[in-house]
Amino acid sequence: MSLPRLRRATAALAALPLLALGAGQAVAAPAPAAPAPATRVSTSQVAAIEDGVARTLAASLTDSAVRERLRSATAGAGAAELAPLAAAAPGQAGRGLATATERADRAVAAAKGLGDLGPLLRVQLADPSMRAALDAGAAPLVAVAAADDHARTLRAYDTAGRARTLGTGSLPGQPVYLVDIDTGKTLAAGIALLQREFAARGLDATGLDATGPDAKGAQAPGAAQAAGGWWATKISGIEVADDEEPWFKGAAEMFSLVTGFGQDGKVRVDSVAMPYLQYDGTVYYPNQILVNWSNYKYNLADVVLMEDDGDTNYLALAQAVAAVLLTIADQGAYIPLVNAVLAALPSSWWTDDPDYVESWYTLARTSSGRLNGARGNGWMTVEPYFVQQF
Repeated sequence: MSLPRLRRATAALAALPLLALGAGQAVAAPAPAAPAPATRVSTSQVAAIEDGVARTLAASLTDSAVRERLRSATAGAGAAELAPLAAAAPGQAGRGLATATERADRAVAAAKGLGDLGPLLRVQLADPSMRAALDAGAAPLVAVAAADDHARTLRAYDTAGRARTLGTGSLPGQPVYLVDIDTGKTLAAGIALLQREFAARGLDATGLDATGPDAKGAQAPGAAQAAGGWWATKISGIEVADDEEPWFKGAAEMFSLVTGFGQDGKVRVDSVAMPYLQYDGTVYYPNQILVNWSNYKYNLADVVLMEDDGDTNYLALAQAVAAVLLTIADQGAYIPLVNAVLAALPSSWWTDDPDYVESWYTLARTSSGRLNGARGNGWMTVEPYFVQQF
């Protein structure tokens, strides 16, 4: 049985657009290319923090009180926060684990460009089938949940602190605890930081996280809208595919940026959270507002879906995207801003980890029906929706 991905939040990047020039034909101006800045945390940075905690946790399991508390805390579905678990464990091993975990939580938040968020590191049993052996007294290993779906090996630690190499092709013969990051918590803080940073840099920014058709996205002052309400694009169905959901994979969160030209002609950036997206290969029917067209000047949008496997530095991402978008002026024509955003992503987002997941181009207010993603990794069904004003 594969390790389920925990909550996902999704995002859309809307690069808006189409105005007639001359005889009414839309002209697409190429987005300026930009060097890829370091919007991802160095692989060694967050991974090294998690690896250190995994080794400390494994060594602390020589203490029966810590071992029993961990076994009980992970008995249910999902992951347990490591810091509270360690703080409640008596003895020197528990105190040492608590100190190391609290320090690691702060280091992870700092590496992602965020403030103190409290407990971030979590632990869970890699697969429910390991529960019987664990309850029977089998000595567990501790590893860091991998961010790469295609990793062939995984480093784990035994209770003596010795490193062991596990093959990922099949379940190990002994129980394995996986340490990972609560990306749901870091995503929420990261989206808020993106909105603040975009606004501070002169990009209008609004968060859209509503999951019902009557939810109202924030509107720019003086936004053009129909009498008594505004037009939106609603997602009635969505699915994201992935090759596999391996036992060693950690939690991931999807997020989006919605960007285009606001009513004032300046680039704006919005975010859309989709907490219901929990599993690959599952069709969801959210009836969620994706685009509030009254916020935008033009009638086209490009949508980009991305995923945070735990190593995204949101502050650096905001700075990189803003630096590119602020160079683009309203030229009265369709400009594919999605290309500019993708150009701001470092090369590591295109390999190994699926941080860039999917793209949808030229979404219009009148778009309806199934739209397959350009990358072939997902689809969504959309329809125009009029949000009635009370």
